[in-house]
Amino acid sequence: MAPILKISPPLLNSATPWATSLEELIPLFTSPSTGAVTTRTTLLNGFDHQHASHQYLFFDPATSVPNDGTSSTPAPPDGHTDEASASLNTLGYSPIPLEGYLSFLLELAHKYPQIRKTVIISVTGSPEDISRCYVSIEAATRGVPLPLAMEINLSCPNILDSPPPAYDGVALTKYLSVLPDQPTVPIGIKIPPYTYQGQFSMLVSALKPVSSSLSFLTATNTLGSCLILESDLQDGGRPQLPGSGVGGMAGPPLHPLALGNVATIRKLLDQEPETRHIQIIGVGGVRDGEGYRRMRAVGAAAVAIGTALGKQGPAVFQRIEKDLMGNW
Repeated sequence: MAPILKISPPLLNSATPWATSLEELIPLFTSPSTGAVTTRTTLLNGFDHQHASHQYLFFDPATSVPNDGTSSTPAPPDGHTDEASASLNTLGYSPIPLEGYLSFLLELAHKYPQIRKTVIISVTGSPEDISRCYVSIEAATRGVPLPLAMEINLSCPNILDSPPPAYDGVALTKYLSVLPDQPTVPIGIKIPPYTYQGQFSMLVSALKPVSSSLSFLTATNTLGSCLILESDLQDGGRPQLPGSGVGGMAGPPLHPLALGNVATIRKLLDQEPETRHIQIIGVGGVRDGEGYRRMRAVGAAAVAIGTALGKQGPAVFQRIEKDLMGNW
C-alpha cells in the first residue's frame, strides 16, 4: 500500500507562482491555517523563464475584462481590483531547480523546528527525469526532518509542443511506469481538467496497475486554450498576454469544472478496490469557506488554493479558517 499523505488541517496552497522563492514559502509554511505547503513546479535543472513571454493577468469573470497590466513575477500587477478574481497565465515552471527547493526545506526545518507540516514538492520533466526526482526527494528525507511528498505535474497547458501528458493514455502510462513499486514518500499526479467521460475512464484505467505507487491526485490544473483581450477593443481586440495570448485559466470560472472533476474521479476511484485509497487534493477557484466546503463535499481530502493566494496573499488561509469556524 502506498504511504498516506497527511495534511492537517486539510488546507494548503497549490503549485503556483506565489510559492516560488524561500521568501514566499515561509509565510505558507508558518501559517497556522495550512496543513501542508506545495512548492511551485520545478524541473531537475529549473525552467527557462522568460519575462517577455511568461506572464499572467487578473480579470473580472463576470465580464472577461482584465485589469490593466500583466506580471511575470510573483508580485501581482499594480492596481489589481477585487472584482478581477480570475487569472489567465502563459507561465511555465519555476526557474529554481529541484536541488534549490530541497535546500529551502532544510532552511525551513532549521529556522522553524517546532513546525512539522508536510511539504509537497511539485516536479515535472521526462519520465526519466521524474524517476531521478523521486530518488533525490527520497534521499532528502534522511536529512530534512519534515514529511515530504512528490507531486508530478502532468497538466501544464502552456508548454509549446508538449501537451499535458495526463490527457493521453499512452503518455500517462509512460510516466506511471517509472514509479517505484513500494515508495516511502507519498507520490501524486497533478491532472488537467477533464471534460468528458472517456478522459476520466482513461485516467482510472491507467492508475489501476500502479495504484500501489500512488497516494494522491491533485485535481485540477488550469484550463488551457483560454484568451483574454485588452479592455480597449478599438484596435480589433489584441490579446493582453504576450504572443497569441492563449493560456491557462483559473479562479472562480474554473470552480464548477473542478468540482465536477473531483466528484467524478472520487466516484470512479471508489468503485475499484485498487484505487480507493488514493486521496484527492481539490483545487480550482476556491477563495473562501464556502468554496472549501463545496470541494470537501464532493470528495476532496484536502483543498488547495491558487489564484486566491495571488489575489489575497497568505492571509487567505486564515480567512478561510475563520469562515469555517473550526469545522474543517
